[in-house]
Amino acid sequence: MAITEELAALEAETLAAIEAADTTAALEDVRVRVLGKAGTLTGYLRSMGSVPKEERAAVGKAVNETRVAVEEALSARKAVLEGAELAAAIDAAAVDVTLPGRSQQMGTRHLINGIIDEVSDIFMGLGYKVYEGSEIETDYYNFTALNAPADHPSRSMQDTFYVRDLSGDAARVRGESDVLLRTQTSGVQVHVMEDQELPIYMIAPGKVYRRDVADPSHLPQFHQIEGLVIDKGITFGDLKGTLDYFCKQVFGPERKTRFRAHYFPFTEPSAEADVSCGICHGEGCRMCKGTGWLEILGCGMVDPNVLSMSGIDPEEYSGFAFGIGVERIACLKYNVPDLRMLLEGDMRFLRQF
Repeated sequence: MAITEELAALEAETLAAIEAADTTAALEDVRVRVLGKAGTLTGYLRSMGSVPKEERAAVGKAVNETRVAVEEALSARKAVLEGAELAAAIDAAAVDVTLPGRSQQMGTRHLINGIIDEVSDIFMGLGYKVYEGSEIETDYYNFTALNAPADHPSRSMQDTFYVRDLSGDAARVRGESDVLLRTQTSGVQVHVMEDQELPIYMIAPGKVYRRDVADPSHLPQFHQIEGLVIDKGITFGDLKGTLDYFCKQVFGPERKTRFRAHYFPFTEPSAEADVSCGICHGEGCRMCKGTGWLEILGCGMVDPNVLSMSGIDPEEYSGFAFGIGVERIACLKYNVPDLRMLLEGDMRFLRQF
Protein backbone atom coordinates (compact mmCIF):
# COMPACT_ATOMS: atom_id res chain seq x y z
CA MET A 1 0.00 0.00 0.00
CA ALA A 2 1.36 3.45 -0.97
CA ILE A 3 2.14 5.93 1.82
CA THR A 4 -0.61 8.28 0.65
CA GLU A 5 -3.14 5.46 0.91
CA GLU A 6 -1.89 4.70 4.46
CA LEU A 7 -2.35 8.36 5.38
CA ALA A 8 -5.89 8.38 3.99
CA ALA A 9 -6.75 5.30 6.04
CA LEU A 10 -5.18 6.86 9.16
CA GLU A 11 -7.18 10.05 8.66
CA ALA A 12 -10.46 8.16 8.31
CA GLU A 13 -9.72 6.03 11.38
CA THR A 14 -8.70 9.06 13.47
CA LEU A 15 -11.76 11.11 12.49
CA ALA A 16 -13.99 8.18 13.47
CA ALA A 17 -12.22 7.91 16.85
CA ILE A 18 -12.61 11.64 17.42
CA GLU A 19 -16.32 11.46 16.72
CA ALA A 20 -16.69 8.48 19.06
CA ALA A 21 -14.90 10.21 21.99
CA ASP A 22 -17.51 11.05 24.66
CA THR A 23 -15.27 12.90 27.14
CA THR A 24 -12.45 15.41 26.88
CA ALA A 25 -10.16 12.82 28.49
CA ALA A 26 -10.95 10.26 25.77
CA LEU A 27 -10.43 12.95 23.12
CA GLU A 28 -7.02 13.77 24.59
CA ASP A 29 -6.04 10.09 24.32
CA VAL A 30 -6.83 10.17 20.60
CA ARG A 31 -4.77 13.33 20.11
CA VAL A 32 -1.75 11.88 21.90
CA ARG A 33 -2.04 8.60 19.97
CA VAL A 34 -1.96 10.40 16.61
CA LEU A 35 -0.23 13.77 17.12
CA GLY A 36 1.87 13.12 20.23
CA LYS A 37 5.65 12.73 20.24
CA ALA A 38 5.25 8.99 19.65
CA GLY A 39 2.06 9.37 17.59
CA THR A 40 1.44 7.61 14.29
CA LEU A 41 1.21 10.78 12.19
CA THR A 42 4.29 12.20 13.88
CA GLY A 43 6.09 9.02 12.83
CA TYR A 44 5.34 9.75 9.18
CA LEU A 45 6.77 13.26 9.56
CA ARG A 46 9.99 11.94 11.10
CA SER A 47 10.44 9.34 8.35
CA MET A 48 10.22 11.82 5.47
CA GLY A 49 13.98 11.47 4.94
CA SER A 50 13.58 7.85 3.87
CA VAL A 51 10.86 8.58 1.29
CA PRO A 52 12.08 8.45 -2.33
CA LYS A 53 12.91 11.88 -3.67
CA GLU A 54 10.33 11.72 -6.45
CA GLU A 55 7.50 10.89 -3.94
CA ARG A 56 8.54 13.27 -1.16
CA ALA A 57 6.40 16.23 -2.31
CA ALA A 58 3.21 14.18 -2.64
CA VAL A 59 3.75 12.41 0.70
CA GLY A 60 4.57 15.69 2.49
CA LYS A 61 1.38 17.26 1.13
CA ALA A 62 -0.69 14.26 2.22
CA VAL A 63 0.80 14.31 5.72
CA ASN A 64 0.06 18.05 6.18
CA GLU A 65 -3.50 17.67 4.88
CA THR A 66 -4.10 14.76 7.28
CA ARG A 67 -2.65 16.75 10.20
CA VAL A 68 -4.84 19.78 9.44
CA ALA A 69 -7.98 17.63 9.13
CA VAL A 70 -7.25 15.86 12.42
CA GLU A 71 -6.49 19.11 14.32
CA GLU A 72 -9.69 20.78 13.05
CA ALA A 73 -11.76 17.74 14.03
CA LEU A 74 -10.11 17.67 17.46
CA SER A 75 -10.82 21.38 18.05
CA ALA A 76 -14.46 21.11 16.99
CA ARG A 77 -15.09 17.98 19.07
CA LYS A 78 -13.35 19.49 22.11
CA ALA A 79 -15.64 22.54 22.04
CA VAL A 80 -18.70 20.29 21.96
CA LEU A 81 -17.50 18.05 24.81
CA GLU A 82 -16.39 20.95 27.03
CA GLY A 83 -19.78 22.60 26.63
CA ALA A 84 -21.56 19.38 27.55
CA GLU A 85 -19.35 18.80 30.57
CA LEU A 86 -19.83 22.39 31.80
CA ALA A 87 -23.60 22.04 31.50
CA ALA A 88 -23.47 18.77 33.45
CA ALA A 89 -21.36 20.37 36.19
CA ILE A 90 -23.78 23.28 36.48
CA ASP A 91 -26.72 20.91 36.77
CA ALA A 92 -24.94 18.86 39.45
CA ALA A 93 -24.14 21.97 41.48
CA ALA A 94 -27.59 23.48 41.18
CA VAL A 95 -29.21 24.59 44.45
CA ASP A 96 -32.81 23.72 45.18
CA VAL A 97 -34.05 27.01 46.65
CA THR A 98 -37.14 25.27 48.01
CA LEU A 99 -35.07 23.22 50.49
CA PRO A 100 -34.60 24.56 54.05
CA GLY A 101 -31.29 26.35 54.62
CA ARG A 102 -28.40 25.01 56.67
CA SER A 103 -27.41 27.54 59.30
CA GLN A 104 -23.77 27.84 60.30
CA GLN A 105 -23.33 26.82 63.92
CA MET A 106 -21.86 29.66 65.94
CA GLY A 107 -19.23 29.04 68.59
CA THR A 108 -19.58 30.30 72.16
CA ARG A 109 -17.31 31.01 75.10
CA HIS A 110 -16.16 27.92 76.99
CA LEU A 111 -18.14 27.39 80.18
CA ILE A 112 -15.09 28.13 82.38
CA ASN A 113 -14.32 31.41 80.60
CA GLY A 114 -18.00 32.31 80.67
CA ILE A 115 -18.18 31.88 84.45
CA ILE A 116 -15.00 33.94 84.95
CA ASP A 117 -16.60 36.72 82.89
CA GLU A 118 -19.85 36.43 84.84
CA VAL A 119 -18.14 36.61 88.23
CA SER A 120 -15.93 39.49 87.08
CA ASP A 121 -19.01 41.42 85.95
CA ILE A 122 -20.68 40.88 89.34
CA PHE A 123 -17.74 42.25 91.31
CA MET A 124 -16.96 45.06 88.89
CA GLY A 125 -20.56 46.12 89.47
CA LEU A 126 -19.61 46.47 93.15
CA GLY A 127 -16.62 48.65 92.30
CA TYR A 128 -13.93 45.95 92.33
CA LYS A 129 -10.99 45.84 89.93
CA VAL A 130 -9.75 42.71 88.15
CA TYR A 131 -6.03 41.89 88.38
CA GLU A 132 -4.07 39.10 86.74
CA GLY A 133 -0.64 37.77 87.65
CA SER A 134 2.05 35.36 86.52
CA GLU A 135 1.35 31.63 86.73
CA ILE A 136 4.99 31.12 87.79
CA GLU A 137 5.44 32.58 91.25
CA THR A 138 8.09 32.72 93.96
CA ASP A 139 7.84 30.87 97.25
CA TYR A 140 7.59 34.20 99.08
CA TYR A 141 4.48 35.47 97.31
CA ASN A 142 2.78 32.07 97.14
CA PHE A 143 3.40 31.05 100.76
CA THR A 144 5.52 33.24 103.04
CA ALA A 145 3.73 36.56 102.46
CA LEU A 146 0.43 34.74 103.08
CA ASN A 147 1.48 33.65 106.58
CA ALA A 148 2.01 29.98 105.62
CA PRO A 149 4.54 28.41 108.04
CA ALA A 150 7.68 26.76 106.70
CA ASP A 151 6.40 23.29 107.60
CA HIS A 152 2.94 23.74 106.07
CA PRO A 153 2.00 20.58 104.06
CA SER A 154 1.13 22.62 100.96
CA ARG A 155 4.80 23.61 100.60
CA SER A 156 5.97 20.03 100.10
CA MET A 157 6.82 18.45 96.75
CA GLN A 158 3.81 16.17 97.17
CA ASP A 159 1.41 19.14 96.90
CA THR A 160 3.20 21.76 94.78
CA PHE A 161 4.88 21.82 91.37
CA TYR A 162 8.36 23.31 91.83
CA VAL A 163 10.38 24.41 88.79
CA ARG A 164 14.08 24.92 88.23
CA ASP A 165 15.37 28.06 89.90
CA LEU A 166 17.89 29.57 87.45
CA SER A 167 18.19 32.88 89.24
CA GLY A 168 21.26 31.91 91.33
CA ASP A 169 24.72 30.52 90.66
CA ALA A 170 23.49 26.95 91.00
CA ALA A 171 20.20 25.64 89.66
CA ARG A 172 18.18 23.58 92.11
CA VAL A 173 16.58 20.79 90.12
CA ARG A 174 15.36 18.43 92.83
CA GLY A 175 13.24 19.20 95.84
CA GLU A 176 11.67 22.50 96.77
CA SER A 177 13.05 25.64 95.18
CA ASP A 178 12.11 29.31 95.38
CA VAL A 179 10.15 29.14 92.10
CA LEU A 180 6.93 27.22 91.54
CA LEU A 181 3.67 27.00 89.62
CA ARG A 182 1.29 28.99 91.78
CA THR A 183 -1.12 26.94 93.88
CA GLN A 184 -3.49 29.89 94.33
CA THR A 185 -4.02 33.35 92.89
CA SER A 186 -3.56 34.86 96.36
CA GLY A 187 -0.05 35.92 95.33
CA VAL A 188 -1.66 38.51 93.08
CA GLN A 189 -3.27 40.01 96.17
CA VAL A 190 0.15 40.44 97.82
CA HIS A 191 1.54 42.18 94.73
CA VAL A 192 -1.47 44.52 94.71
CA MET A 193 -1.10 45.28 98.43
CA GLU A 194 2.55 46.17 97.85
CA ASP A 195 2.09 48.21 94.68
CA GLN A 196 -1.37 49.84 94.78
CA GLU A 197 -2.75 52.66 96.88
CA LEU A 198 -5.31 51.91 99.58
CA PRO A 199 -8.20 51.18 99.73
CA ILE A 200 -8.19 47.94 97.70
CA TYR A 201 -11.22 46.20 96.24
CA MET A 202 -10.07 43.49 93.83
CA ILE A 203 -10.49 39.99 92.44
CA ALA A 204 -7.79 37.84 90.82
CA PRO A 205 -8.99 35.13 88.41
CA GLY A 206 -6.57 32.69 86.80
CA LYS A 207 -5.12 29.19 86.47
CA VAL A 208 -3.54 27.44 89.45
CA TYR A 209 -1.68 24.14 89.76
CA ARG A 210 -1.63 21.44 92.44
CA ARG A 211 -0.29 17.90 92.47
CA ASP A 212 -3.70 16.21 92.49
CA VAL A 213 -4.66 13.15 90.50
CA ALA A 214 -7.56 13.95 88.19
CA ASP A 215 -10.82 12.47 89.49
CA PRO A 216 -14.47 13.63 89.58
CA SER A 217 -13.69 16.30 92.22
CA HIS A 218 -9.98 17.14 91.68
CA LEU A 219 -7.81 18.42 88.83
CA PRO A 220 -4.07 19.15 88.70
CA GLN A 221 -4.84 22.38 86.85
CA PHE A 222 -7.94 24.42 87.52
CA HIS A 223 -9.16 28.02 87.72
CA GLN A 224 -9.57 30.08 90.84
CA ILE A 225 -10.95 33.51 91.68
CA GLU A 226 -9.51 35.18 94.77
CA GLY A 227 -11.02 38.33 96.21
CA LEU A 228 -9.56 40.94 98.56
CA VAL A 229 -10.86 44.05 100.29
CA ILE A 230 -8.60 46.33 102.37
CA ASP A 231 -10.11 49.50 103.81
CA LYS A 232 -10.81 51.25 107.08
CA GLY A 233 -13.60 49.78 109.19
CA ILE A 234 -14.10 46.55 107.25
CA THR A 235 -15.89 43.89 109.35
CA PHE A 236 -16.98 40.27 109.04
CA GLY A 237 -20.46 41.60 108.35
CA ASP A 238 -19.16 43.21 105.15
CA LEU A 239 -17.72 39.84 104.15
CA LYS A 240 -21.00 38.00 104.76
CA GLY A 241 -23.06 40.60 102.93
CA THR A 242 -20.74 40.60 99.92
CA LEU A 243 -20.63 36.81 99.56
CA ASP A 244 -24.38 36.45 100.14
CA TYR A 245 -24.96 38.93 97.31
CA PHE A 246 -22.46 37.08 95.11
CA CYS A 247 -24.10 33.67 95.68
CA LYS A 248 -27.55 35.01 94.92
CA GLN A 249 -26.31 36.64 91.71
CA VAL A 250 -24.67 33.40 90.51
CA PHE A 251 -27.08 30.73 91.73
CA GLY A 252 -30.37 32.60 92.04
CA PRO A 253 -32.10 34.93 94.52
CA GLU A 254 -33.82 32.03 96.32
CA ARG A 255 -30.52 30.45 97.42
CA LYS A 256 -29.39 30.87 101.03
CA THR A 257 -25.87 31.04 102.46
CA ARG A 258 -24.31 29.98 105.74
CA PHE A 259 -20.83 30.30 107.23
CA ARG A 260 -18.95 27.65 109.23
CA ALA A 261 -15.82 28.27 111.29
CA HIS A 262 -12.65 27.02 109.60
CA TYR A 263 -8.89 27.61 109.54
CA PHE A 264 -6.71 29.25 106.91
CA PRO A 265 -3.20 30.59 107.68
CA PHE A 266 -3.82 33.91 105.92
CA THR A 267 -7.18 34.83 107.49
CA GLU A 268 -8.37 35.12 111.08
CA PRO A 269 -11.18 34.44 111.79
CA SER A 270 -11.76 32.10 108.85
CA ALA A 271 -14.86 30.40 107.51
CA GLU A 272 -16.22 28.05 104.88
CA ALA A 273 -19.24 29.42 103.03
CA ASP A 274 -22.06 27.09 101.94
CA VAL A 275 -24.96 27.69 99.57
CA SER A 276 -28.30 25.93 99.88
CA CYS A 277 -28.75 22.95 97.55
CA GLY A 278 -30.55 23.88 94.34
CA ILE A 279 -31.82 20.31 93.82
CA CYS A 280 -33.68 19.71 97.07
CA HIS A 281 -33.94 23.37 98.17
CA GLY A 282 -32.34 22.58 101.53
CA GLU A 283 -34.37 19.48 102.39
CA GLY A 284 -31.55 16.97 101.80
CA CYS A 285 -30.72 14.80 98.79
CA ARG A 286 -27.88 12.78 97.23
CA MET A 287 -26.34 15.91 95.70
CA CYS A 288 -25.85 17.56 99.11
CA LYS A 289 -25.41 14.25 100.98
CA GLY A 290 -28.57 14.87 102.95
CA THR A 291 -27.37 18.12 104.54
CA GLY A 292 -29.25 20.60 102.36
CA TRP A 293 -26.03 22.60 101.86
CA LEU A 294 -23.17 22.66 99.33
CA GLU A 295 -19.70 23.94 100.18
CA ILE A 296 -18.83 26.81 97.84
CA LEU A 297 -15.77 28.77 99.03
CA GLY A 298 -13.32 29.65 101.79
CA CYS A 299 -13.06 33.13 103.28
CA GLY A 300 -12.12 35.17 106.32
CA MET A 301 -10.75 38.42 107.69
CA VAL A 302 -7.21 39.12 106.51
CA ASP A 303 -4.68 38.10 109.16
CA PRO A 304 -2.83 41.13 110.65
CA ASN A 305 0.50 39.42 109.87
CA VAL A 306 -0.38 39.42 106.15
CA LEU A 307 -1.15 43.13 106.28
CA SER A 308 2.09 43.89 108.13
CA MET A 309 4.28 41.93 105.68
CA SER A 310 2.84 44.03 102.84
CA GLY A 311 3.50 47.30 104.66
CA ILE A 312 -0.10 47.97 105.75
CA ASP A 313 -0.85 49.04 109.32
CA PRO A 314 -3.31 46.48 110.78
CA GLU A 315 -4.27 48.97 113.50
CA GLU A 316 -5.62 51.36 110.87
CA TYR A 317 -6.81 49.02 108.12
CA SER A 318 -8.70 45.74 108.03
CA GLY A 319 -10.05 43.60 105.26
CA PHE A 320 -11.45 40.30 104.11
CA ALA A 321 -10.44 37.74 101.50
CA PHE A 322 -12.10 34.81 99.78
CA GLY A 323 -11.26 32.18 97.19
CA ILE A 324 -13.48 30.05 94.98
CA GLY A 325 -12.85 27.45 92.30
CA VAL A 326 -14.41 28.29 88.94
CA GLU A 327 -14.91 24.62 88.08
CA ARG A 328 -16.75 24.19 91.38
CA ILE A 329 -19.15 26.99 90.46
CA ALA A 330 -19.79 25.24 87.14
CA CYS A 331 -20.49 21.90 88.83
CA LEU A 332 -22.82 23.39 91.44
CA LYS A 333 -24.66 25.70 89.06
CA TYR A 334 -25.20 23.20 86.23
CA ASN A 335 -25.10 19.92 88.20
CA VAL A 336 -21.98 18.64 86.41
CA PRO A 337 -21.08 15.32 88.08
CA ASP A 338 -17.40 15.16 87.03
CA LEU A 339 -14.85 18.01 86.77
CA ARG A 340 -13.04 16.19 83.97
CA MET A 341 -16.02 16.70 81.67
CA LEU A 342 -15.12 20.40 81.52
CA LEU A 343 -11.72 19.62 79.95
CA GLU A 344 -12.42 16.69 77.61
CA GLY A 345 -13.62 18.88 74.73
CA ASP A 346 -16.74 16.80 74.07
CA MET A 347 -18.90 19.19 72.02
CA ARG A 348 -22.07 17.30 72.95
CA PHE A 349 -21.46 18.42 76.53
CA LEU A 350 -20.06 21.91 75.89
CA ARG A 351 -22.85 22.96 73.49
CA GLN A 352 -25.32 22.75 76.37
CA PHE A 353 -23.87 25.97 77.73
